[in-house]
Amino acid sequence: MVNQADDVAGVISSKAGLQYVGPELDAMKSVADAHAKRSLKLFEIALRDFKAQLEEDPIVHRHLSSLYDTLLEQNLCRLIEPFSRVEIAHIADLIELPVEHVEKKLSQMILDKKFAGTLDQGAGCLIIFDDPKTDAIYPASLETIANIGKVVDSLYVRIWSLSLSTVGKVTESEAQCLASDM
Repeated sequence: MVNQADDVAGVISSKAGLQYVGPELDAMKSVADAHAKRSLKLFEIALRDFKAQLEEDPIVHRHLSSLYDTLLEQNLCRLIEPFSRVEIAHIADLIELPVEHVEKKLSQMILDKKFAGTLDQGAGCLIIFDDPKTDAIYPASLETIANIGKVVDSLYVRIWSLSLSTVGKVTESEAQCLASDM
């Protein structure tokens, strides 16, 4: 779950892991091998072969569903990386999944902003956009406006304290104390 599939073999072969030898550990090792190889096919085979161990427990099932989604996203990103426009059917063939499943996942990834692109369902294509470059002017403008606001506030406090001290009602140090309380 934390992208450390190589650690599973060490845990299983340790003294603590050897006392739990059985189909549960075989299932964990099979899932770890599939994740290490980034293979959806091996992952699905592990889920099919160890269905009793992996799908009956709702917590394990939920974690494996999350891991499957992560693995699918990684594979799709790797497959579409060299393209600017690619047929969804071609991606589905490469990843060996149904077109509808791939299309649904790609649209979810676009909405989640995993990559920039659009689905042209009429042509059955995925159009990948170049990564948008961030504009540094906007954050710099916000910072400048915030600094100007601080300057205006300090000038207001200074003028207010000077006006109180010139009227003669309070001394200049008292006026500055009053002004700092504002």
